[in-house]
Amino acid sequence: LGLKSLERSTSLILFPLFILGNYKHINFLKLLRYYTIITTTIVFVFYIFFIYTNPMYLTKYSKGIDLWEIGYAFAGFVGIHAPALNMHLAFICICNFYFFIQFIQNKHYLQFIFNGIVFLVSLFLIIYVNTKLALFNVFFGFFIVILYELKNKLSTTKIIGIIGFLTIVFSIMTFLYLRTNPYMLTKYKEVTFAHMDKIGKLDELPNPEGQVYNSFVTRLTIWKSTWELSVKNLPFGVGASDAKPELLKYYEKTNQKFLLRNQLPVHNQYLNSLLRFGIFGTISVLFYILEIGYIGYLSKNVIAIAFFFLFFISNLTDDFLIRFDGITFSGFWASIFACFYMNSNIKIYSK
Repeated sequence: LGLKSLERSTSLILFPLFILGNYKHINFLKLLRYYTIITTTIVFVFYIFFIYTNPMYLTKYSKGIDLWEIGYAFAGFVGIHAPALNMHLAFICICNFYFFIQFIQNKHYLQFIFNGIVFLVSLFLIIYVNTKLALFNVFFGFFIVILYELKNKLSTTKIIGIIGFLTIVFSIMTFLYLRTNPYMLTKYKEVTFAHMDKIGKLDELPNPEGQVYNSFVTRLTIWKSTWELSVKNLPFGVGASDAKPELLKYYEKTNQKFLLRNQLPVHNQYLNSLLRFGIFGTISVLFYILEIGYIGYLSKNVIAIAFFFLFFISNLTDDFLIRFDGITFSGFWASIFACFYMNSNIKIYSK
């Protein structure tokens, strides 16, 4: 298991080695454009096949029944974890939005129409998969792109006015969305943030599987146990492959039967790294993720900055750097963003 963990992380050596070694040959915007169009098309084709083979889910979705199940069923059909799928889709949606704005500014109307369709398809897929942080990450990414574009063209007063207008528009859209999809309001009021007084005491509930399996109180209880176990194993942690087994033993030791029965993992990359590698693990993860944002800041690359916020926030409720898809996703794009920075400073590196 230790070797398996090492194997997953090897890509973080290989991607920079091969990609940065050929940075002069990488056209960032062209690569990003092909990536967003091709990936949106592939996922949408999967969606068509999914609906064709599972028509009952389309009926359920139109009636607002079990929307959480529909998104996870689609992700399972694709063969990927639903939060991971939505993290990929969120990034694609933000990139599509960026190109959408660029084409309308440059008056490329045919490309604007085509990209508008691709953007709407990617936004629909985000809403369909429907995990908790996905919409927040997408709209926060939109906000970053809009703010960046306005900052380069308008005065501070006009920017504040436009942000105010967009806030009103977003509020109206949210209201209309909740009116047509009342399950979302019920989900956050009665499911996600229910039973917050039961942190660390989930077994006191008569049916924890049915009442709090997908609730925030369950995550907080897991994080509380992870923190307590991590503190006991400072400064170096329990090891790369022993985090989950040790956490399950701690559930048993502290008589948390619901968590043990369902073998629930950490679902927080920063706490997971603290448990696995101690203080140095959390510092390393923070350094790795913050470095992506720093590259974006240095190169004034709004996509890199949006990616940083997306990946930073996503790892608060999941642990993507113990999954191969999360490792390769971040490692690949971190390397591509670094290439963009190096190409923008090519005179310095050619000396």
